[in-house]
Amino acid sequence: MLSKWSTKRNKSKQDGDKMSRKKYTFSHEVEPVVSKEDMALRQLKAQVKNLMKPEHDDHYMQTWLKARSYDVTKAEQMFRNSMAYREKMKVDELIDKYTPPEVLQKYLTGGDCGHDKEGSPLRVELFGHLDIKGLMFSAKKVDLEKTKLLRCEQTAKDWDRQSKKLGRRIHGVTVIFDMEGVGTRTLWRPGIEMYLHLVKMLEDNYPEMMKRMFVVNAPAIFPILYKLCRPLVSEDMKKKIHVLGTNFQNVLLQYIDASELPVFLGGKLTDPDGNPRCPSLICQGGLVPESYYLQNDTVANNLKAANVSKKLELEYTVDRPDSILRWEFKTEGYDIGFGVFRKDKDDAVTEVLPVERVNSHMVPEDGSVNCDQTGTYILCFDNSFSWARSKKVFYHVEVLANETAHAEEIGWIENQLTGLAL
Repeated sequence: MLSKWSTKRNKSKQDGDKMSRKKYTFSHEVEPVVSKEDMALRQLKAQVKNLMKPEHDDHYMQTWLKARSYDVTKAEQMFRNSMAYREKMKVDELIDKYTPPEVLQKYLTGGDCGHDKEGSPLRVELFGHLDIKGLMFSAKKVDLEKTKLLRCEQTAKDWDRQSKKLGRRIHGVTVIFDMEGVGTRTLWRPGIEMYLHLVKMLEDNYPEMMKRMFVVNAPAIFPILYKLCRPLVSEDMKKKIHVLGTNFQNVLLQYIDASELPVFLGGKLTDPDGNPRCPSLICQGGLVPESYYLQNDTVANNLKAANVSKKLELEYTVDRPDSILRWEFKTEGYDIGFGVFRKDKDDAVTEVLPVERVNSHMVPEDGSVNCDQTGTYILCFDNSFSWARSKKVFYHVEVLANETAHAEEIGWIENQLTGLAL
């Protein structure tokens, strides 16, 4: 009797379970959760669909979002600005129709020489061999821009070839930024401004292009150069920069096969004639001959002006040792004498650079001195040899303190420069 009742009870329970399951069974599937990154991508594509081209796939569109930390509004504006700029510069036609001026082909340093171990292009920049002043005097700004854009377009074509060859998406560039030969002449203000302008132009139009950068042969003035470039270095970009000393070869070979790395950087790659610097692939730069110089008067822009009858002395206070005092100037029509002096607290004056006549009316003059001692530095424009004829001088002077803008930057640079002592 008990067994029979138990059987009925179990059957009743089973029927109830079936009904219960039927009651709570849904006929539709639950949609997967969409990440905020995917939502941002969908939104961006919807807002710029009128500008998108067939080759603008999801990976490409995500680079714009990454460059603006997935702020869709900022990414959209960046994308629209870039598309307008590409149209203005006719970027899509550069590879087929644009040939850089001879001076840029011969003296604009750098070049691609192979690929890293992941298949991305390897670019070598010889910053210490770049005569940016000579190039600015010899080429129009638009040609400097177009030549840099052309190189980026060629890199994009290389990505396509590598992707097909390796069967996976290839993107980004590994950059070796060689600072061998960098000195205070590199601190010429218009040159740095032009270089930073070109860097910003590329970042605005080729987001996330740089995968990593190795700074090799970093000089003692690297912290000052970094301070000048800091406005363009985002936190994400900073993570990609690795500052090395002179013993950098082992680090490079962790990312680049020796067969793809030039001999002068610790690899095995040479030109067909055995040249270890691979000039057929990497433009070596050097001083631009004055025969290439164009006639222009743009250097006087944003410079102060003064008339010098006999002598003009400009005083600048240097309160931190190892700072750099730099200047640039030009004169109208005639030469002028120029020298630098230091005045101590007791008013004793010491000659730093002797006064010499310079042809600043022909080629703008620029230079700098390392201020190893504090004090008042005097820049002297001397026209005493021609007092009957006053001279008009256009000038810019500044003191670069040997420090960085923020305390956290000091720690980062010190960590990065550890290899310099090796």
